[in-house]
Amino acid sequence: MGVWWGPFLRVLVLQAAWALGGGQVRYSVPEEVESGTVVGRLAQDLGLEAGEPEARRLRLVAQSRRASVEVSGASGALVVSSRLDREELCGKSAPCALRLEVLLERPLRVFHVELEVTDINDNAPRFPAARKNLSIAELSLPGSRFPLEVASDADIGANAQLSYTLSPSEHFKVEEENSNSRSKSPFLVLTKPLDRETVPVHRLMVTASDGGRPSLTGTMELVISVLDANDNAPQFNQSVYNVLLPEDASEGTLVARVNATDLDLGIYGEVIYEIDTFVPPSASGIFSIDVKTGEIRLTGALDFETVTFYDLHVKATDKGTSPLSGHCKVAVEVLDVNDNAPEVWVTSLSVPVPEDAVVGTVVALLSVSDRDSGANGRVRCAVWPAAPFGLVATFAGSYSLVLREALDRERVSEYEVEVRAEDGGAPPLVARRGVRVPVSDVNDNAPAFAQAVYTVLVRENNAAGAELARLWARDPDEAGNGRVRYSVAEGGGGGAAAGGGWRSASRYVSVDAESGRLWALQPLDYEEVQVLQFEVRAVDAGSPPLCGNATVQLFVVDENDNAPALLPPAGGGPGSGAAGSSARASGPGSEALWAWAAWGSPAGQVVAKVRAVDADSGYNAWLRYELWEPRGKGPFRVGLYSGEVSTTRALEEADGPRQRLVIVVRDHGEPARSATATLSVSLVEGAEASLAAAGSSSSLSSSGAGLRPAAGSEDGAAARNVWLVVAICAVSSLFLLAVVLYGASRWAPRAAVLSGPGPATLVCASEVGSWSYSQRQSRSLCVADGAGKSDLMVFSPNFPPPPGPAAKEAQPEPSALLDTVSGPPCLASRPLSRRLFPLLGFLAAGSRAQPPIPAAMGDCRVPQNLTGSFASAFASFPETPISLCEGR
Repeated sequence: MGVWWGPFLRVLVLQAAWALGGGQVRYSVPEEVESGTVVGRLAQDLGLEAGEPEARRLRLVAQSRRASVEVSGASGALVVSSRLDREELCGKSAPCALRLEVLLERPLRVFHVELEVTDINDNAPRFPAARKNLSIAELSLPGSRFPLEVASDADIGANAQLSYTLSPSEHFKVEEENSNSRSKSPFLVLTKPLDRETVPVHRLMVTASDGGRPSLTGTMELVISVLDANDNAPQFNQSVYNVLLPEDASEGTLVARVNATDLDLGIYGEVIYEIDTFVPPSASGIFSIDVKTGEIRLTGALDFETVTFYDLHVKATDKGTSPLSGHCKVAVEVLDVNDNAPEVWVTSLSVPVPEDAVVGTVVALLSVSDRDSGANGRVRCAVWPAAPFGLVATFAGSYSLVLREALDRERVSEYEVEVRAEDGGAPPLVARRGVRVPVSDVNDNAPAFAQAVYTVLVRENNAAGAELARLWARDPDEAGNGRVRYSVAEGGGGGAAAGGGWRSASRYVSVDAESGRLWALQPLDYEEVQVLQFEVRAVDAGSPPLCGNATVQLFVVDENDNAPALLPPAGGGPGSGAAGSSARASGPGSEALWAWAAWGSPAGQVVAKVRAVDADSGYNAWLRYELWEPRGKGPFRVGLYSGEVSTTRALEEADGPRQRLVIVVRDHGEPARSATATLSVSLVEGAEASLAAAGSSSSLSSSGAGLRPAAGSEDGAAARNVWLVVAICAVSSLFLLAVVLYGASRWAPRAAVLSGPGPATLVCASEVGSWSYSQRQSRSLCVADGAGKSDLMVFSPNFPPPPGPAAKEAQPEPSALLDTVSGPPCLASRPLSRRLFPLLGFLAAGSRAQPPIPAAMGDCRVPQNLTGSFASAFASFPETPISLCEGR
């Protein structure tokens, strides 16, 4: 237990001593010790554990003067690093105490250590000169005193207490003055009258010994010349003159006036003054004396901080042949004035300071001193500006610059702090020390866009790679914390496609990661997508990174880039006309159409209706219909916005067998786009028109999903099943029709040809009066019942022209799509006289043979509900392009 309690009690005693000493450790070390001498176990005295001094970088803070000690990093001991010379460090000041600051990191702490350097007797007394010449009149009486030069010792205390001895002599001895002055001067005392004739010169040795152990000595040789005659020496009225002089006294100031008298007469009574000895010797350049008047004046500047006391030994000498002298001392004390401004040193600076540093963080350590004394040396410190930093006094003359408020680098990135030190003099002197404190950045600001939602308008058909917009996010942080990269947020948006569905925005746009420029990856098409909405993310390069988002709404602006497209007819309907379209076209978007109108049709009769759609929107999709050819007053007109082709008056035979109409469909865009349709209207007799209407009714009465190609075996089987019924009905009907048509063709010949030779184009009528056409020449198409589709939903394909020599004659210049209101569903394109005779031959043949029904006739499949004889009759005439189809 005793072994354990011993260290514990020492720690308690050390802590108590630390508390009583106000946190200051004091050591004492004699001067001139060897380097490496341990002054004290600093780490142990500060309460540090083993290894902690090196880990926390225990070290001394640099001072304004050399301390000659250092802290051992491994052991934490305070050791001597270089020669310690008390006289060099402190001069004559006692005690010689060095104030040291010890810095300990993690956390930052400052300890104050006072190191007292004690004096040793390492300096021997020294006289100002190795030899002193004295002249003493032989008439001098025993007991006469002659001042000797004072020896000086750089040591202090007992080591500087000097005693003087004289080599053995029967005439002289040495005594020290008995006064209350700081230093005692030696005197040579005459003990026995002199006899110049016996001994004209005395050579003695004065020895000065200090009070050290062992004692050191200094010697001076006295050469005493015995003078004859003049036997009265000058005498001062005071042996010591005490003078108080402010250090700011100007040159020429009267210090003192000394006065000595000589009882002799004549030249033996005339006195000359001189300063015999200056203490310290540097005073020889500061003081001077008038040889006649004894006035002592300043010839140099005083400095209280350098020398506070001066001793001037004044000698008065008469003018006798053997001059005699008297001596006195002038003690000058220099008074302090406030002539030194405070001094401020930055002993440690920890910069830059992070902007998230906590309040109370130590930024710098400051040391403040003033060379003046008393009130002139008392210093008050303040910091400007008062925020966000403040000063905390840690010890006398030591301050810490600490953080008082939270920092924000984005508001102030650097502070110029001024520490002001003011002494207590009148008037006070002020010193200033500037400290630059930069603030380092932390990633505390997320990128912020100038606006939360960006609205961008882009015209369609833009070039791929075109810049659409430029986004910018501001991050007030610096370097990597403020470097922003942009990206389109994954899954951040898209646009609704025109045909339905959702399309990702990344297909259309991208953003430059560095500049924030929004690029188009491909041309935008208003008809494909109208609006894109997505998020752009801005992320900085901090750790951890911060991000900001902005929503981009990209609206595609429509351009007039789509020409009107002609729609398929909605089906047949009642009326006097029938229309059919050949597959011949004069170019893309053009169509040649045929319609039939009966002579005598009244004015306002609708013959056909042209339907078109424009994929654009707004004015770009608003269509108007114009009759381009023939110009002037014709029998037909076109509704400006309805596209209906109607008669302007009753049709007459003078109008000719066929009217060719060119209809132009235009939109309202800039520039306007157009499509053309060519309508050939054949004027026929009412009976022929009725035949076409009957055929149309027959096709409208049938039902099914549509006409499609089938194998020859299926057609043959269907024909055999209905052969008998169809043959009976066909013979009766066609006989009557043949008679009527023959008479009509006889008295009213027709020159118009609706289509040239070759495969006929199938045109079928629906019950609403609109027409559609086959998409391919080898197929037939019928439009389903019901109302027509919207103009904005259907596009029309292009069709090649039909072959044959008649194509050139019937080929229209512009393209068109035609909706007819009335007429037969299918009509032959040959003159009636050429169609009648084969038909009569068929009727004469009767039922002699039943040829097989062909799978197809031209471009239209033979309906299965026709008899074999009827189908064979029409199929047997290659020049008769009559096609029959089944309406649905």
